[in-house]
Amino acid sequence: MNEYKEFFSPQLNKELHIGFFGVGYDFYWSQFPGLFEELMEKHQVIMGKVPPKAVKIIDFGMVDNPSKAYETVLKIQAANLDMLFCNMLTYATSGTFGVIVRAVDVPIILVALQPRKALDYSKASTYMQLANDDICSLPEFTGVAARMGKRIPGVIIGTLYDDPEADRKIAEYCQIARVLKGLKQAHFGHIGHPINAMLDMHTDITMLTSFFGCHVVECEANEIVDHYVSCRESEIEETENMILEFFDTPDPVSDPIAVKLNKEDLNTSARVAVALKKFIESKKIDGLAYYYNGSPNSTEELVMSNLIVGNSLLTSSGFPMCGESDLKTLVAMMIMNLLGIGGSFAEFHPVDFNEGFVLVGHDGPHNISIAEGKPVLRSLIKYHGKPGSGAGVEFKIKEGPITMLSINSTCDGKFKFVIAEGESVKGPIPPTGNTNTRGYFKPDVRTFLYRWMNEGPTHHFALGIGHNAHLIQKVANYLNIESVIISQ
Repeated sequence: MNEYKEFFSPQLNKELHIGFFGVGYDFYWSQFPGLFEELMEKHQVIMGKVPPKAVKIIDFGMVDNPSKAYETVLKIQAANLDMLFCNMLTYATSGTFGVIVRAVDVPIILVALQPRKALDYSKASTYMQLANDDICSLPEFTGVAARMGKRIPGVIIGTLYDDPEADRKIAEYCQIARVLKGLKQAHFGHIGHPINAMLDMHTDITMLTSFFGCHVVECEANEIVDHYVSCRESEIEETENMILEFFDTPDPVSDPIAVKLNKEDLNTSARVAVALKKFIESKKIDGLAYYYNGSPNSTEELVMSNLIVGNSLLTSSGFPMCGESDLKTLVAMMIMNLLGIGGSFAEFHPVDFNEGFVLVGHDGPHNISIAEGKPVLRSLIKYHGKPGSGAGVEFKIKEGPITMLSINSTCDGKFKFVIAEGESVKGPIPPTGNTNTRGYFKPDVRTFLYRWMNEGPTHHFALGIGHNAHLIQKVANYLNIESVIISQ
């Protein structure tokens, strides 16, 4: 997997441009000597809270009057920012902020972290109050944004030191910036068409570019086949060894179409994995949705029905792929991938009414990086509902909290995020060569499913680890997309 991780994670490794400026009131500086310097020290501490991975911080310094705000706007616009933090260092007039919020299109976050957890009231002074007046202008700034018809900025309130919640929120907004940047610059490959005219999966690719900023690269199955026929034996053998090291290959259990992995399926999967990797490199894409039958018993059918293993390895390394040509779910998987919470292709399977859970999974490719234990590889003598046969990937999602994201199209040509949280719990799953996870949802599985279906989701969704519904909803808000979190 190391070679895949080094080769694929382009969006995760792109450098974020995070801007910071501090605000204050220039009238104070001559009145209270030393206040400006103390506030700028606070400014440096806040900037130091940004997670350092693949981030460039641009500091625009103190903006303490409208004239300086007009000068700063030009610098901000030239910096190609992904997100802009406004450090509320003391009271500042909204005339200063209004100039910036009117002209800047990137997300703005107001950070109000006061140095003291409380004033020392027995020794309190005006200077001390001003040094801790971080929240004073928040209503004024948010009110001006609303009055100008701009998005209400995100707000972080807390203390400068020993405040893990405030630190977490700064990191969280940086995650959101990475998602927005990743989507805006993504090139998604697309091969074929949705399986059996599944109407919920059809996607207008112009809509995708309009709402997410991504570009869809229309590809052909023969482009992968061309790499398949030119693979070197040394490459195939090396990939076979990697697959055998990474997957368990147990004896069959109860499903008559699932048997122990055979040499032919291993060889085909390895050869297709090599071809797929070369295809992706040549097309310079960041994700792939596909479904293509090919003529019966043709090389095209063989290759396109055996993408599962290579697909799963790539998805687990930061390159999302999903079958059945589902572009909307590919976007959902990319969002989860950029948030660092996985993103596996999933749907609902049978409900267990005895124990109160629903099986969540899918046949085909999956994100092995969020698997519980070692994933299993079985040979399937037939793929249910699809042509061909070959190796199938089977595993459970890690036990603990999970989050689901379905992206659907609405009747007015927009998108909608349907989001839910649940728990992946321990227990046996069907040994069918597919993923399946025991999903528990509150208040009970039947009520949850009623509520989920009532929001008009798609057949498929992305499945990730952790409880991250509100984080994903913030992404939707910045994309101006309707969203709903299923009530628990």
